Amino acid sequence: MTSDPSDVLPYDKRPNRSLTDDTVPAVETDSVLPDIAEYPEEEGEDSRLSTVSSEGQSYGALVWRRFRKSVPGMMGLVLCVLLLVVALFANFFAPMDPKEPDISFAPPTKISFYVPEGPEAGWRLWPVAFPIVESDELDPVTFQPITGPDYANPLSIRLFAEGWDYDFLGLIPSDTHFIGLEDGSPLHILGTDKLGRDILSRGIVGSRISLAIALTSIALISIIGTLIGITSGYIGGQFDLWFQRFVEVILAFPQLPLYLALATLIPVTAPSGLFLTFVVLVIVGLGWAQLSREIRSKTLALRRIDYVRAALAVGAGDGRIITRHILPNVMSHVIVAITLGIPTIVLLESFLGFLGFAVKPPLISWGLMLQDAGTFSVIGSYPWILSPVGFVLLTVFAFNALGDGLRDAIDPY
Repeated sequence: MTSDPSDVLPYDKRPNRSLTDDTVPAVETDSVLPDIAEYPEEEGEDSRLSTVSSEGQSYGALVWRRFRKSVPGMMGLVLCVLLLVVALFANFFAPMDPKEPDISFAPPTKISFYVPEGPEAGWRLWPVAFPIVESDELDPVTFQPITGPDYANPLSIRLFAEGWDYDFLGLIPSDTHFIGLEDGSPLHILGTDKLGRDILSRGIVGSRISLAIALTSIALISIIGTLIGITSGYIGGQFDLWFQRFVEVILAFPQLPLYLALATLIPVTAPSGLFLTFVVLVIVGLGWAQLSREIRSKTLALRRIDYVRAALAVGAGDGRIITRHILPNVMSHVIVAITLGIPTIVLLESFLGFLGFAVKPPLISWGLMLQDAGTFSVIGSYPWILSPVGFVLLTVFAFNALGDGLRDAIDPY
């Protein structure tokens, strides 16, 4: 191997060389690198080859990306949105006036695509309803007139049909409803109660009271429980020690006997507004303790984290540390607690209403509707009177599915 004499010279005195020199053969780039134009970029190639985003994602985006993969969670979200929309526009979705009496204990209106008799017998592309009529015969058990569908006079079902008058959002007079019959005849999809009032319409309108109690109670529980839990966990010491003994006393109360005992304190003639306020205060008074215990345990762990100690070292105040560092980190748990607490309060309101601790007419709630199902003979003769149970089960399933999906989506982050 021969050496170049110039290699022993200092770097500043060595001759310049190019790629065309004999000592360093030039590399033909055209022969090594193919023409990029020979491989046209296919549409969507980057999205198929790379699944990593080039931009940073926020905490909410990460949670949403995981949450939308949960089928039960998305079902719960859709059902919760539908429940809130129906409750907000209850008068529009209610086919009948919830206070207007009709045939007592009328069965659900039969809806079919087939007309068995009459001049219009045959199959239909759009469903028809057979109105419920009373006969001259009496039921041998209940001594009530026997009712049944009138197959000879089918009526077409209409969307956005005209019906009873109401104020849309309490401001705009209207008589348009989501569903109804062509001539404005009564449409009892779930039948009627003992006073002949439409059960479906009463369930839709009653969702306002039941959901209002649940949402108001869980909002107050979340605010009180979160603030008290963070304060107790952050301060610690003797204050936390003695305050947790008070929380344990609240948690030790047997809730059901206490609810029944407190129910006797409200007179029968008390207005519904006083009753609703009392129910909310009782639910909040017994419900904040559990959430505050959970938030306190999280706060005890968060106050030892490095960024909280760093904030203390630079002189940040307690209020800033709680609101800027601890509170955002416990909000994910609070959101899950809210979604899982709403169905619990809905069940509690329905149960108390079944026992007689419900709003007074003319207000409507699911608990008040369940009072009609308190007699076994009524359930056996008119099983559709249990339809309000379906509203409660649907609400409980929707919020539980939403809460489970949020909990699974939030846990990894």
